[in-house]
Amino acid sequence: MKIVEVREQSVSIRSEISNAYISFAEMTVSAAVIITDVVRDGRPVVGYGFNSNGRYAQSGIIRDRLIPRLMRAPARNLLNDEGTNFDPFKAWQIMMSNEKPGGHGERCVGVGVLDMAFWDLVAKIEGQPLYRLLANWFRKGEPDKAVYVYGAGGYYYPGKELFGLRDEMRRYLDLGYDTVKMKIGGAPLEQDLKRIEAVLHLVPSGRHLAVDANGRFDLATATRYARALEPYDLKWYEEPGDPLDFDLNCEVGLASSTPLATGENLFSMQDARNLIRYGGMKRERDFLQMDPALSYGLVEYLRTLEMLGENGWSTRRCIPHGGHQFALHIAAGLGLGGAESYPGIFEPFGGFADDIPVEQGRVRPSETPGIGVEAKPELMKIYEQLSS
Repeated sequence: MKIVEVREQSVSIRSEISNAYISFAEMTVSAAVIITDVVRDGRPVVGYGFNSNGRYAQSGIIRDRLIPRLMRAPARNLLNDEGTNFDPFKAWQIMMSNEKPGGHGERCVGVGVLDMAFWDLVAKIEGQPLYRLLANWFRKGEPDKAVYVYGAGGYYYPGKELFGLRDEMRRYLDLGYDTVKMKIGGAPLEQDLKRIEAVLHLVPSGRHLAVDANGRFDLATATRYARALEPYDLKWYEEPGDPLDFDLNCEVGLASSTPLATGENLFSMQDARNLIRYGGMKRERDFLQMDPALSYGLVEYLRTLEMLGENGWSTRRCIPHGGHQFALHIAAGLGLGGAESYPGIFEPFGGFADDIPVEQGRVRPSETPGIGVEAKPELMKIYEQLSS
């Protein structure tokens, strides 16, 4: 049992949408395949991986450092102790060999891409969807049957007025979501409040609407928004300031009773631990959004969950960023509080199995072995080309 080849390709997911900080006009992701000599139904078993939106493709890191390390490693060093399957934990150690701690840069994204492919591969060899494998390994075989998801959108778009925002959010609700999220911080406060109020007319209450500033604000602006948002009783106020400005995050949390949500731009267990120590996050109120696909993969995310448990946090306070099947399987298998979703955005990587609807704000993972890339035909076109 061995790896035959690992390939990576940069794929465009460009869009004219913007949040308060960046445009997605040049956005790319890395798509990777791990091809093995294991055969099922007459075909080699192949693992598929990619990174979440918001961080660009990591072709150089993956091709120059990570793939050569995997291919140089003796085949047995990538297998579990029984020699019956690949071992994502051993693969992670090999990918991170000769890497100094700290200074994560975006190698965490490159490792996350290949880590996802390894978990896809392992689950396929076991003949299970990933969420069932995770539940069997880490949760006594008891996965969540369906996962809470919210429809994330509300981006700024040229010519998109209030009616366009309302139409977008109404479309998400019609798809089966009962909670939606919109961007703020890309317009003056007074205009953003009008945008929020336009969406509030569509949802049952403020608890069905979250807002996201994408780290845009300084302390004065972040607290001014916090006070203005207070009367709406929103689901959460996301990333008010720079993700590493823990003092700002703490001050904003003290300025408002609105729950805070953050973590998607923290890329290691150590960063998440610093957030818990110094960021003023309240475990009975706030939400953590660390994204396994961007932060060294599921191997590191498991360490993060262990650290959170040691600090009294429930896994139900974790709702990963990403909006894709990998995060959905992790949420169902490990008992998280939910997963993000981007209806019709960042396709074909975003979204869940094409044939499984969102029902009353919840969605079931695909029963396809692995993470379920095969249940998304448009995404499979990319991987079929990359694998051939």
